Formats: sequence, structure tokens, C-alpha cells
Amino acid sequence: MELRTLGNSGTIVSEYALGTMTFGAEADEKTSHTIIDTYLDAGGTFIDTADVYSSGGSETIIGRWLADNPGRRDDVVIATKGRFPMGDGPNDLGLSRTHLRRALDASLSRLGVEHIDLYQMHAWDALTPIEETLRFLDDAVTSGKISYYGFSNYLGWQLTKAVQVAVAHGWAPPVTLQPQYNLLVRGIEHEVVPAALDARIGLLPWSPLAGGWLSGKYTRDQAPTGATRLGENPKRGMEAWEKRNADPRVWEIIDAVGEIATEIGASPSQVALAWLADRPAVTSVILGARTIDQLTDNLGAADVSLSDEQVDRLTEASRPDADDYPYGEPGVQQRHRKAEGGR
Repeated sequence: MELRTLGNSGTIVSEYALGTMTFGAEADEKTSHTIIDTYLDAGGTFIDTADVYSSGGSETIIGRWLADNPGRRDDVVIATKGRFPMGDGPNDLGLSRTHLRRALDASLSRLGVEHIDLYQMHAWDALTPIEETLRFLDDAVTSGKISYYGFSNYLGWQLTKAVQVAVAHGWAPPVTLQPQYNLLVRGIEHEVVPAALDARIGLLPWSPLAGGWLSGKYTRDQAPTGATRLGENPKRGMEAWEKRNADPRVWEIIDAVGEIATEIGASPSQVALAWLADRPAVTSVILGARTIDQLTDNLGAADVSLSDEQVDRLTEASRPDADDYPYGEPGVQQRHRKAEGGR
């Protein structure tokens, strides 16, 4: 598996990370530990979790794996997140110093480690001054509780503001951003990706298979049932299925993925993952498997090589809509200026 630097840091991670949101929810502890073993045996080095995954259960399961494998702590880069509610009190959520201090200490305890390699803010907090959050994170780096920090689900301007505030105060800068990104969801390319490239921030895409849509398991006008996330969550899942099923662009993308998969003898999942892993600014793609079979198939993406022509086909089929000002095809703004007499 290819190795890359973690954003603008010097730490090295694998191009595919292991997402653990399923641990304690869709995968029991024994299966979760086997998933970790399988991932590491394939050359993976980067494990991503969050305090809210299974209400702390995911971190606890990882912590028990670490306790059972004491010699392997240095084999993995561990990332977790804080921000969302972990209690009923007014300070049991958010990015204030008060909440983050409690959340970080609780994550350290559940994981059973002395420091966390990458601590991520799970979402923007409009109530807490950015300076308060960043100063806490700088203190956490200085004290050795974390090595680096990053963000998740931030907009382009939020990322840029955080970077500039940290630089202005001489605090440790962020190194990563974790956004939703896949062939069906490419809206971050308008502003988030350029902001990340400008600051040398590494992207860690979550939901790289769009909730299973890019795995080849869904077909037109046939509602999913059984062992799929949509089939097991009828209310929320079917709302998403109905919206995407009615979108011609979705099926054009799925068809393109399937055609290329047939051409190269790979699975649709592997094709979609290989395309994403080579997008600008992407450091490591987060794999969220529920079973060993799913993980094994996904890890096969590391051996998939797409031709330039195949990449272009996928990129064109999945091109995000950007017809409204100020976005659009290259040259739109120049034509506007020419029409206005050069203004």
C-alpha cells in the first residue's frame, strides 16, 4: 500500500485509512479486532475513530485491541474526534476549552494511550471563538497529549480562517481536513479543495463509496432490502434512495464505474476508491467496512491502476453541477468582463 505524508506534517500514513464507525454498532468486538488485524496485515497504518461512534464504544474496542497487542502501538497512527454531545450538560458539546479538555481526556482513557496522533474537530462551532479552540489545540500539542490536529466537515472559508489565525498567533497549524468526498459528492471541489491545497492540508475523505452506492449493489428502480445500510434503515435510507434513484447523473456515474470495473477485472468499489485516492490534496481515503469481506475487497483498490482515459471518463461522468455564479466552466468570468467593457 502506498505511503504518504499526513497533510503538511512529516508523519507517514497509508493511502487507505481504516474507519471504525461500525465498531460496536454494526461489527461486534471480535469482528472489529479481526478487521484491524486484516487491515494492518495488508499494510495499513492509519486508524480513524471518534468519541461519538457507538457512544465511545469504538474507541473502547480499539483500546482493548491495543491492550491485547502492546507491541503494535507504534505500528498505527490513531486519529479521533471531539465536538458532539457526550452527555446532557451545557458544556458536554462544542469546541470550547471546557468541553475539549474533557473530551480529549475521555478519549485518551478509552483508547488507553498517553497521546493521540491526530485529534480532529468533528464540525464547526459557531458559538466558540476560533482563537479559543486553536489555543486549546496548541496547548494539547505542547503538552504532548496530541501530535497534530485537524478538522472535519469544515467549509472552505472556515478552514482558511483557522489556518490564518493559527499562523498569526504562532500556534501549531492544522494538518488535515476530513470531508465527505466521492464520485457522487464532489461539491468540495469548488472551494474546500482549493483551500486545502493553498494551506497544504491533507484531505481524509469519508464515505468514499457514497454509502454503498458506488459498490455496485444497487440497481435502477429496485429498492434495497436486507443486509445494506439502506435496507436496514427504511425511513432515512429510503428517502436517500428515492432521491438518488431519480437522479440520472447518479446512474451515469454508476454505469461508468461498472464499465471500467469490467474492463480491468476489478470490483466497482475498487475503481471508485482508486479514482478518489489520486484526487488533488487527498492524503488517505477512509474505508468503512462492516465485514472482513468488504474490507478485503476495498483494500484491493491499492492494486488498481486506472489509465488516464479511464480517470477522465469517471471525472467527466461525475462532474459536479456549477452553473450558477460565481462557479461555472473556465472562462465564464472572463466572458462576463468582456461583455461589461472590461470591468
